[in-house]
Amino acid sequence: MTRTMVLGLLKSNGPMSGYEIQRMMESSNTEMWANVKPASIYHALKKLQKEAKVELETVEQTGLRTKSIFRITTKGEAELNRLLIESLATSSVVFPTALYTSLTFIDNISNDEILLSLEKQKNEVIYIYETMKSGYAEKEKMFGSIPHQVKIIFDNMYSQCELQLKCINDMIEFARGGEKSDKEQAKNIK
Repeated sequence: MTRTMVLGLLKSNGPMSGYEIQRMMESSNTEMWANVKPASIYHALKKLQKEAKVELETVEQTGLRTKSIFRITTKGEAELNRLLIESLATSSVVFPTALYTSLTFIDNISNDEILLSLEKQKNEVIYIYETMKSGYAEKEKMFGSIPHQVKIIFDNMYSQCELQLKCINDMIEFARGGEKSDKEQAKNIK
């Protein structure tokens, strides 16, 4: 995704320095929603430059600082198109495997440990949810209207968080005794 992000930003915004790309990614929280760490772009820029997918347009000197400005090449635009098509065609369904595995073997820990852990995860999901909501509001303030595809992205992120919170809340209720386990239900049937 780092390659896609770097090439996409250069194509959308024109020539930029690595620092400008990094700042843009940080302000958009790409680490949270695209799993792209802003610091990873320098390595990607070097590799993309080696592959002739980006090129150094100019080097600016400001005091003691040197700023390299990169631009996307025709070869880079073709790579971006390939990456976008590949990403759109690839399933992006991701299950919370750590949670599912833990729930499978939940009988091995105490209810207090279950509740403490689930409350911690719940708070983390709420933080992500609220961060995404405030990010959307910021984009609305900055740009006025939000492109439809960006609205779709945010709606999907909100839905993912809401589903995760529902699962966590259901498990919290279960751990508090609101729902009997299959073993307990089987005993009551006998």
